[in-house]
Amino acid sequence: MSSTIAADRPQRSRFGKLLRELWFQVVLAAVLGVAVGLLLPDVGAALKPLNDWFIALVKMIVIPVVFCVVTTGIASMDNLRKAGRIGVKAIGYFLVLSLVSMLIGLVVANIFKPGAGMHIDPATLDAGAVPSEATEQHATFTGFVSSLIPDTLFGAITSDNILAALLVSIVFGVALNVSGPAAAPLTRGISALSVVVFRIVGWVMRLAPIGTFGALATVVATYGASSLRQLGFLIVLFTATCVVYVVVVLGAIMRACKLSLFGLMRFLKAELLVALSTCSSEAVLPQMVRKLEILGIGRPVVGIVIPSGFSFNLDGSAVYLTMASLFLAQAVGINLSWQQQLVMVGIMMLTSKGTAGIAGGAFIVLASTITAVGHVPLAALALIVGVDRILNEGRVFINVLGNAVAAIVIGKWENDFDQDGARRVLSAGAAEPEFDQPAVEEAPSKG
Repeated sequence: MSSTIAADRPQRSRFGKLLRELWFQVVLAAVLGVAVGLLLPDVGAALKPLNDWFIALVKMIVIPVVFCVVTTGIASMDNLRKAGRIGVKAIGYFLVLSLVSMLIGLVVANIFKPGAGMHIDPATLDAGAVPSEATEQHATFTGFVSSLIPDTLFGAITSDNILAALLVSIVFGVALNVSGPAAAPLTRGISALSVVVFRIVGWVMRLAPIGTFGALATVVATYGASSLRQLGFLIVLFTATCVVYVVVVLGAIMRACKLSLFGLMRFLKAELLVALSTCSSEAVLPQMVRKLEILGIGRPVVGIVIPSGFSFNLDGSAVYLTMASLFLAQAVGINLSWQQQLVMVGIMMLTSKGTAGIAGGAFIVLASTITAVGHVPLAALALIVGVDRILNEGRVFINVLGNAVAAIVIGKWENDFDQDGARRVLSAGAAEPEFDQPAVEEAPSKG
């Protein structure tokens, strides 16, 4: 009997360790959320505030993370031209990947024609089913630029506009850098503040399973199994396209960097699961910054690439935009020429930039594009409102993973990436870091 007890003891210990892992807690919460949504739909629908509260807590800490990481990263640089190089390389990479993503969606929709044969009369569609924010006036380029400039210098730090906060953080970091020894106490103060901020991030992330539970319980209770059958071909085709994109495109980029894509996915499993369940890439921005520093990417690279990437490098959303636009056109019997499709891609390259990685953001961009192009009636959006939440799963997964790959590419390009260390981390099974440990101790700036 004693030998049996001794044999059981390590097993219980392994399970206990697994139970303490954030990613396993998220998976467990997801299963429970689906079960509650199916078995107790009234209870599941009432659990929506759990996810809303979790997202609100994350958004509360996102801007301080961006400010601390970007400011200290630039302030510690020996050469300010490096910040400019990182920014230019990142924007160039984002534009190329966005274009590739949109063209992939375009080709898939033209080959498989998911909306062909539906013969929907636009007059029969319920325009009231389209969310009101999708039918409101959409942002112009001048309005976008204006939104980057806060009313006051520190107004951006207290708002929820990531790009405005990024702009102020860059300016503040440059000012600290050129101010020399006189600004050193302030730089040390912001570095100390980042320790406190990442401790708060650790506390907030411990609530991720609760947010996951509420999100999936609400989705399943609201849409039920019927939502999985509705427009099933589009859902399957888009999901398959996302899988191919991850394996082929992101896999090729990681192979070029001589790293394992699946190793990176294991390393980021908790973040990917949280993003999938909450359908918000913004929900994992703080811990993405932290983990990529642990992976060996320099703080200046992470600080610039990740916050900007979560607004400019939404590759999953780019695939969705072209596929959904052609699906709607095919469903209502509108045949778009290649010239019209390429014009549509050009407009999407503009309308898809500067959108924060929040749930449903791509749907608003789709409405903006349809309004700008004018070939498809806006009421056609009612066709995919019911399944947009399901399609968002693939979008957010690629958005998060694609930005991690982007940070690796730019870090390697800048020679600000410990590749040997990253290979060791990815091959070691990616132990989950403690977010409440000071970021500056584990990931010193390489500037």
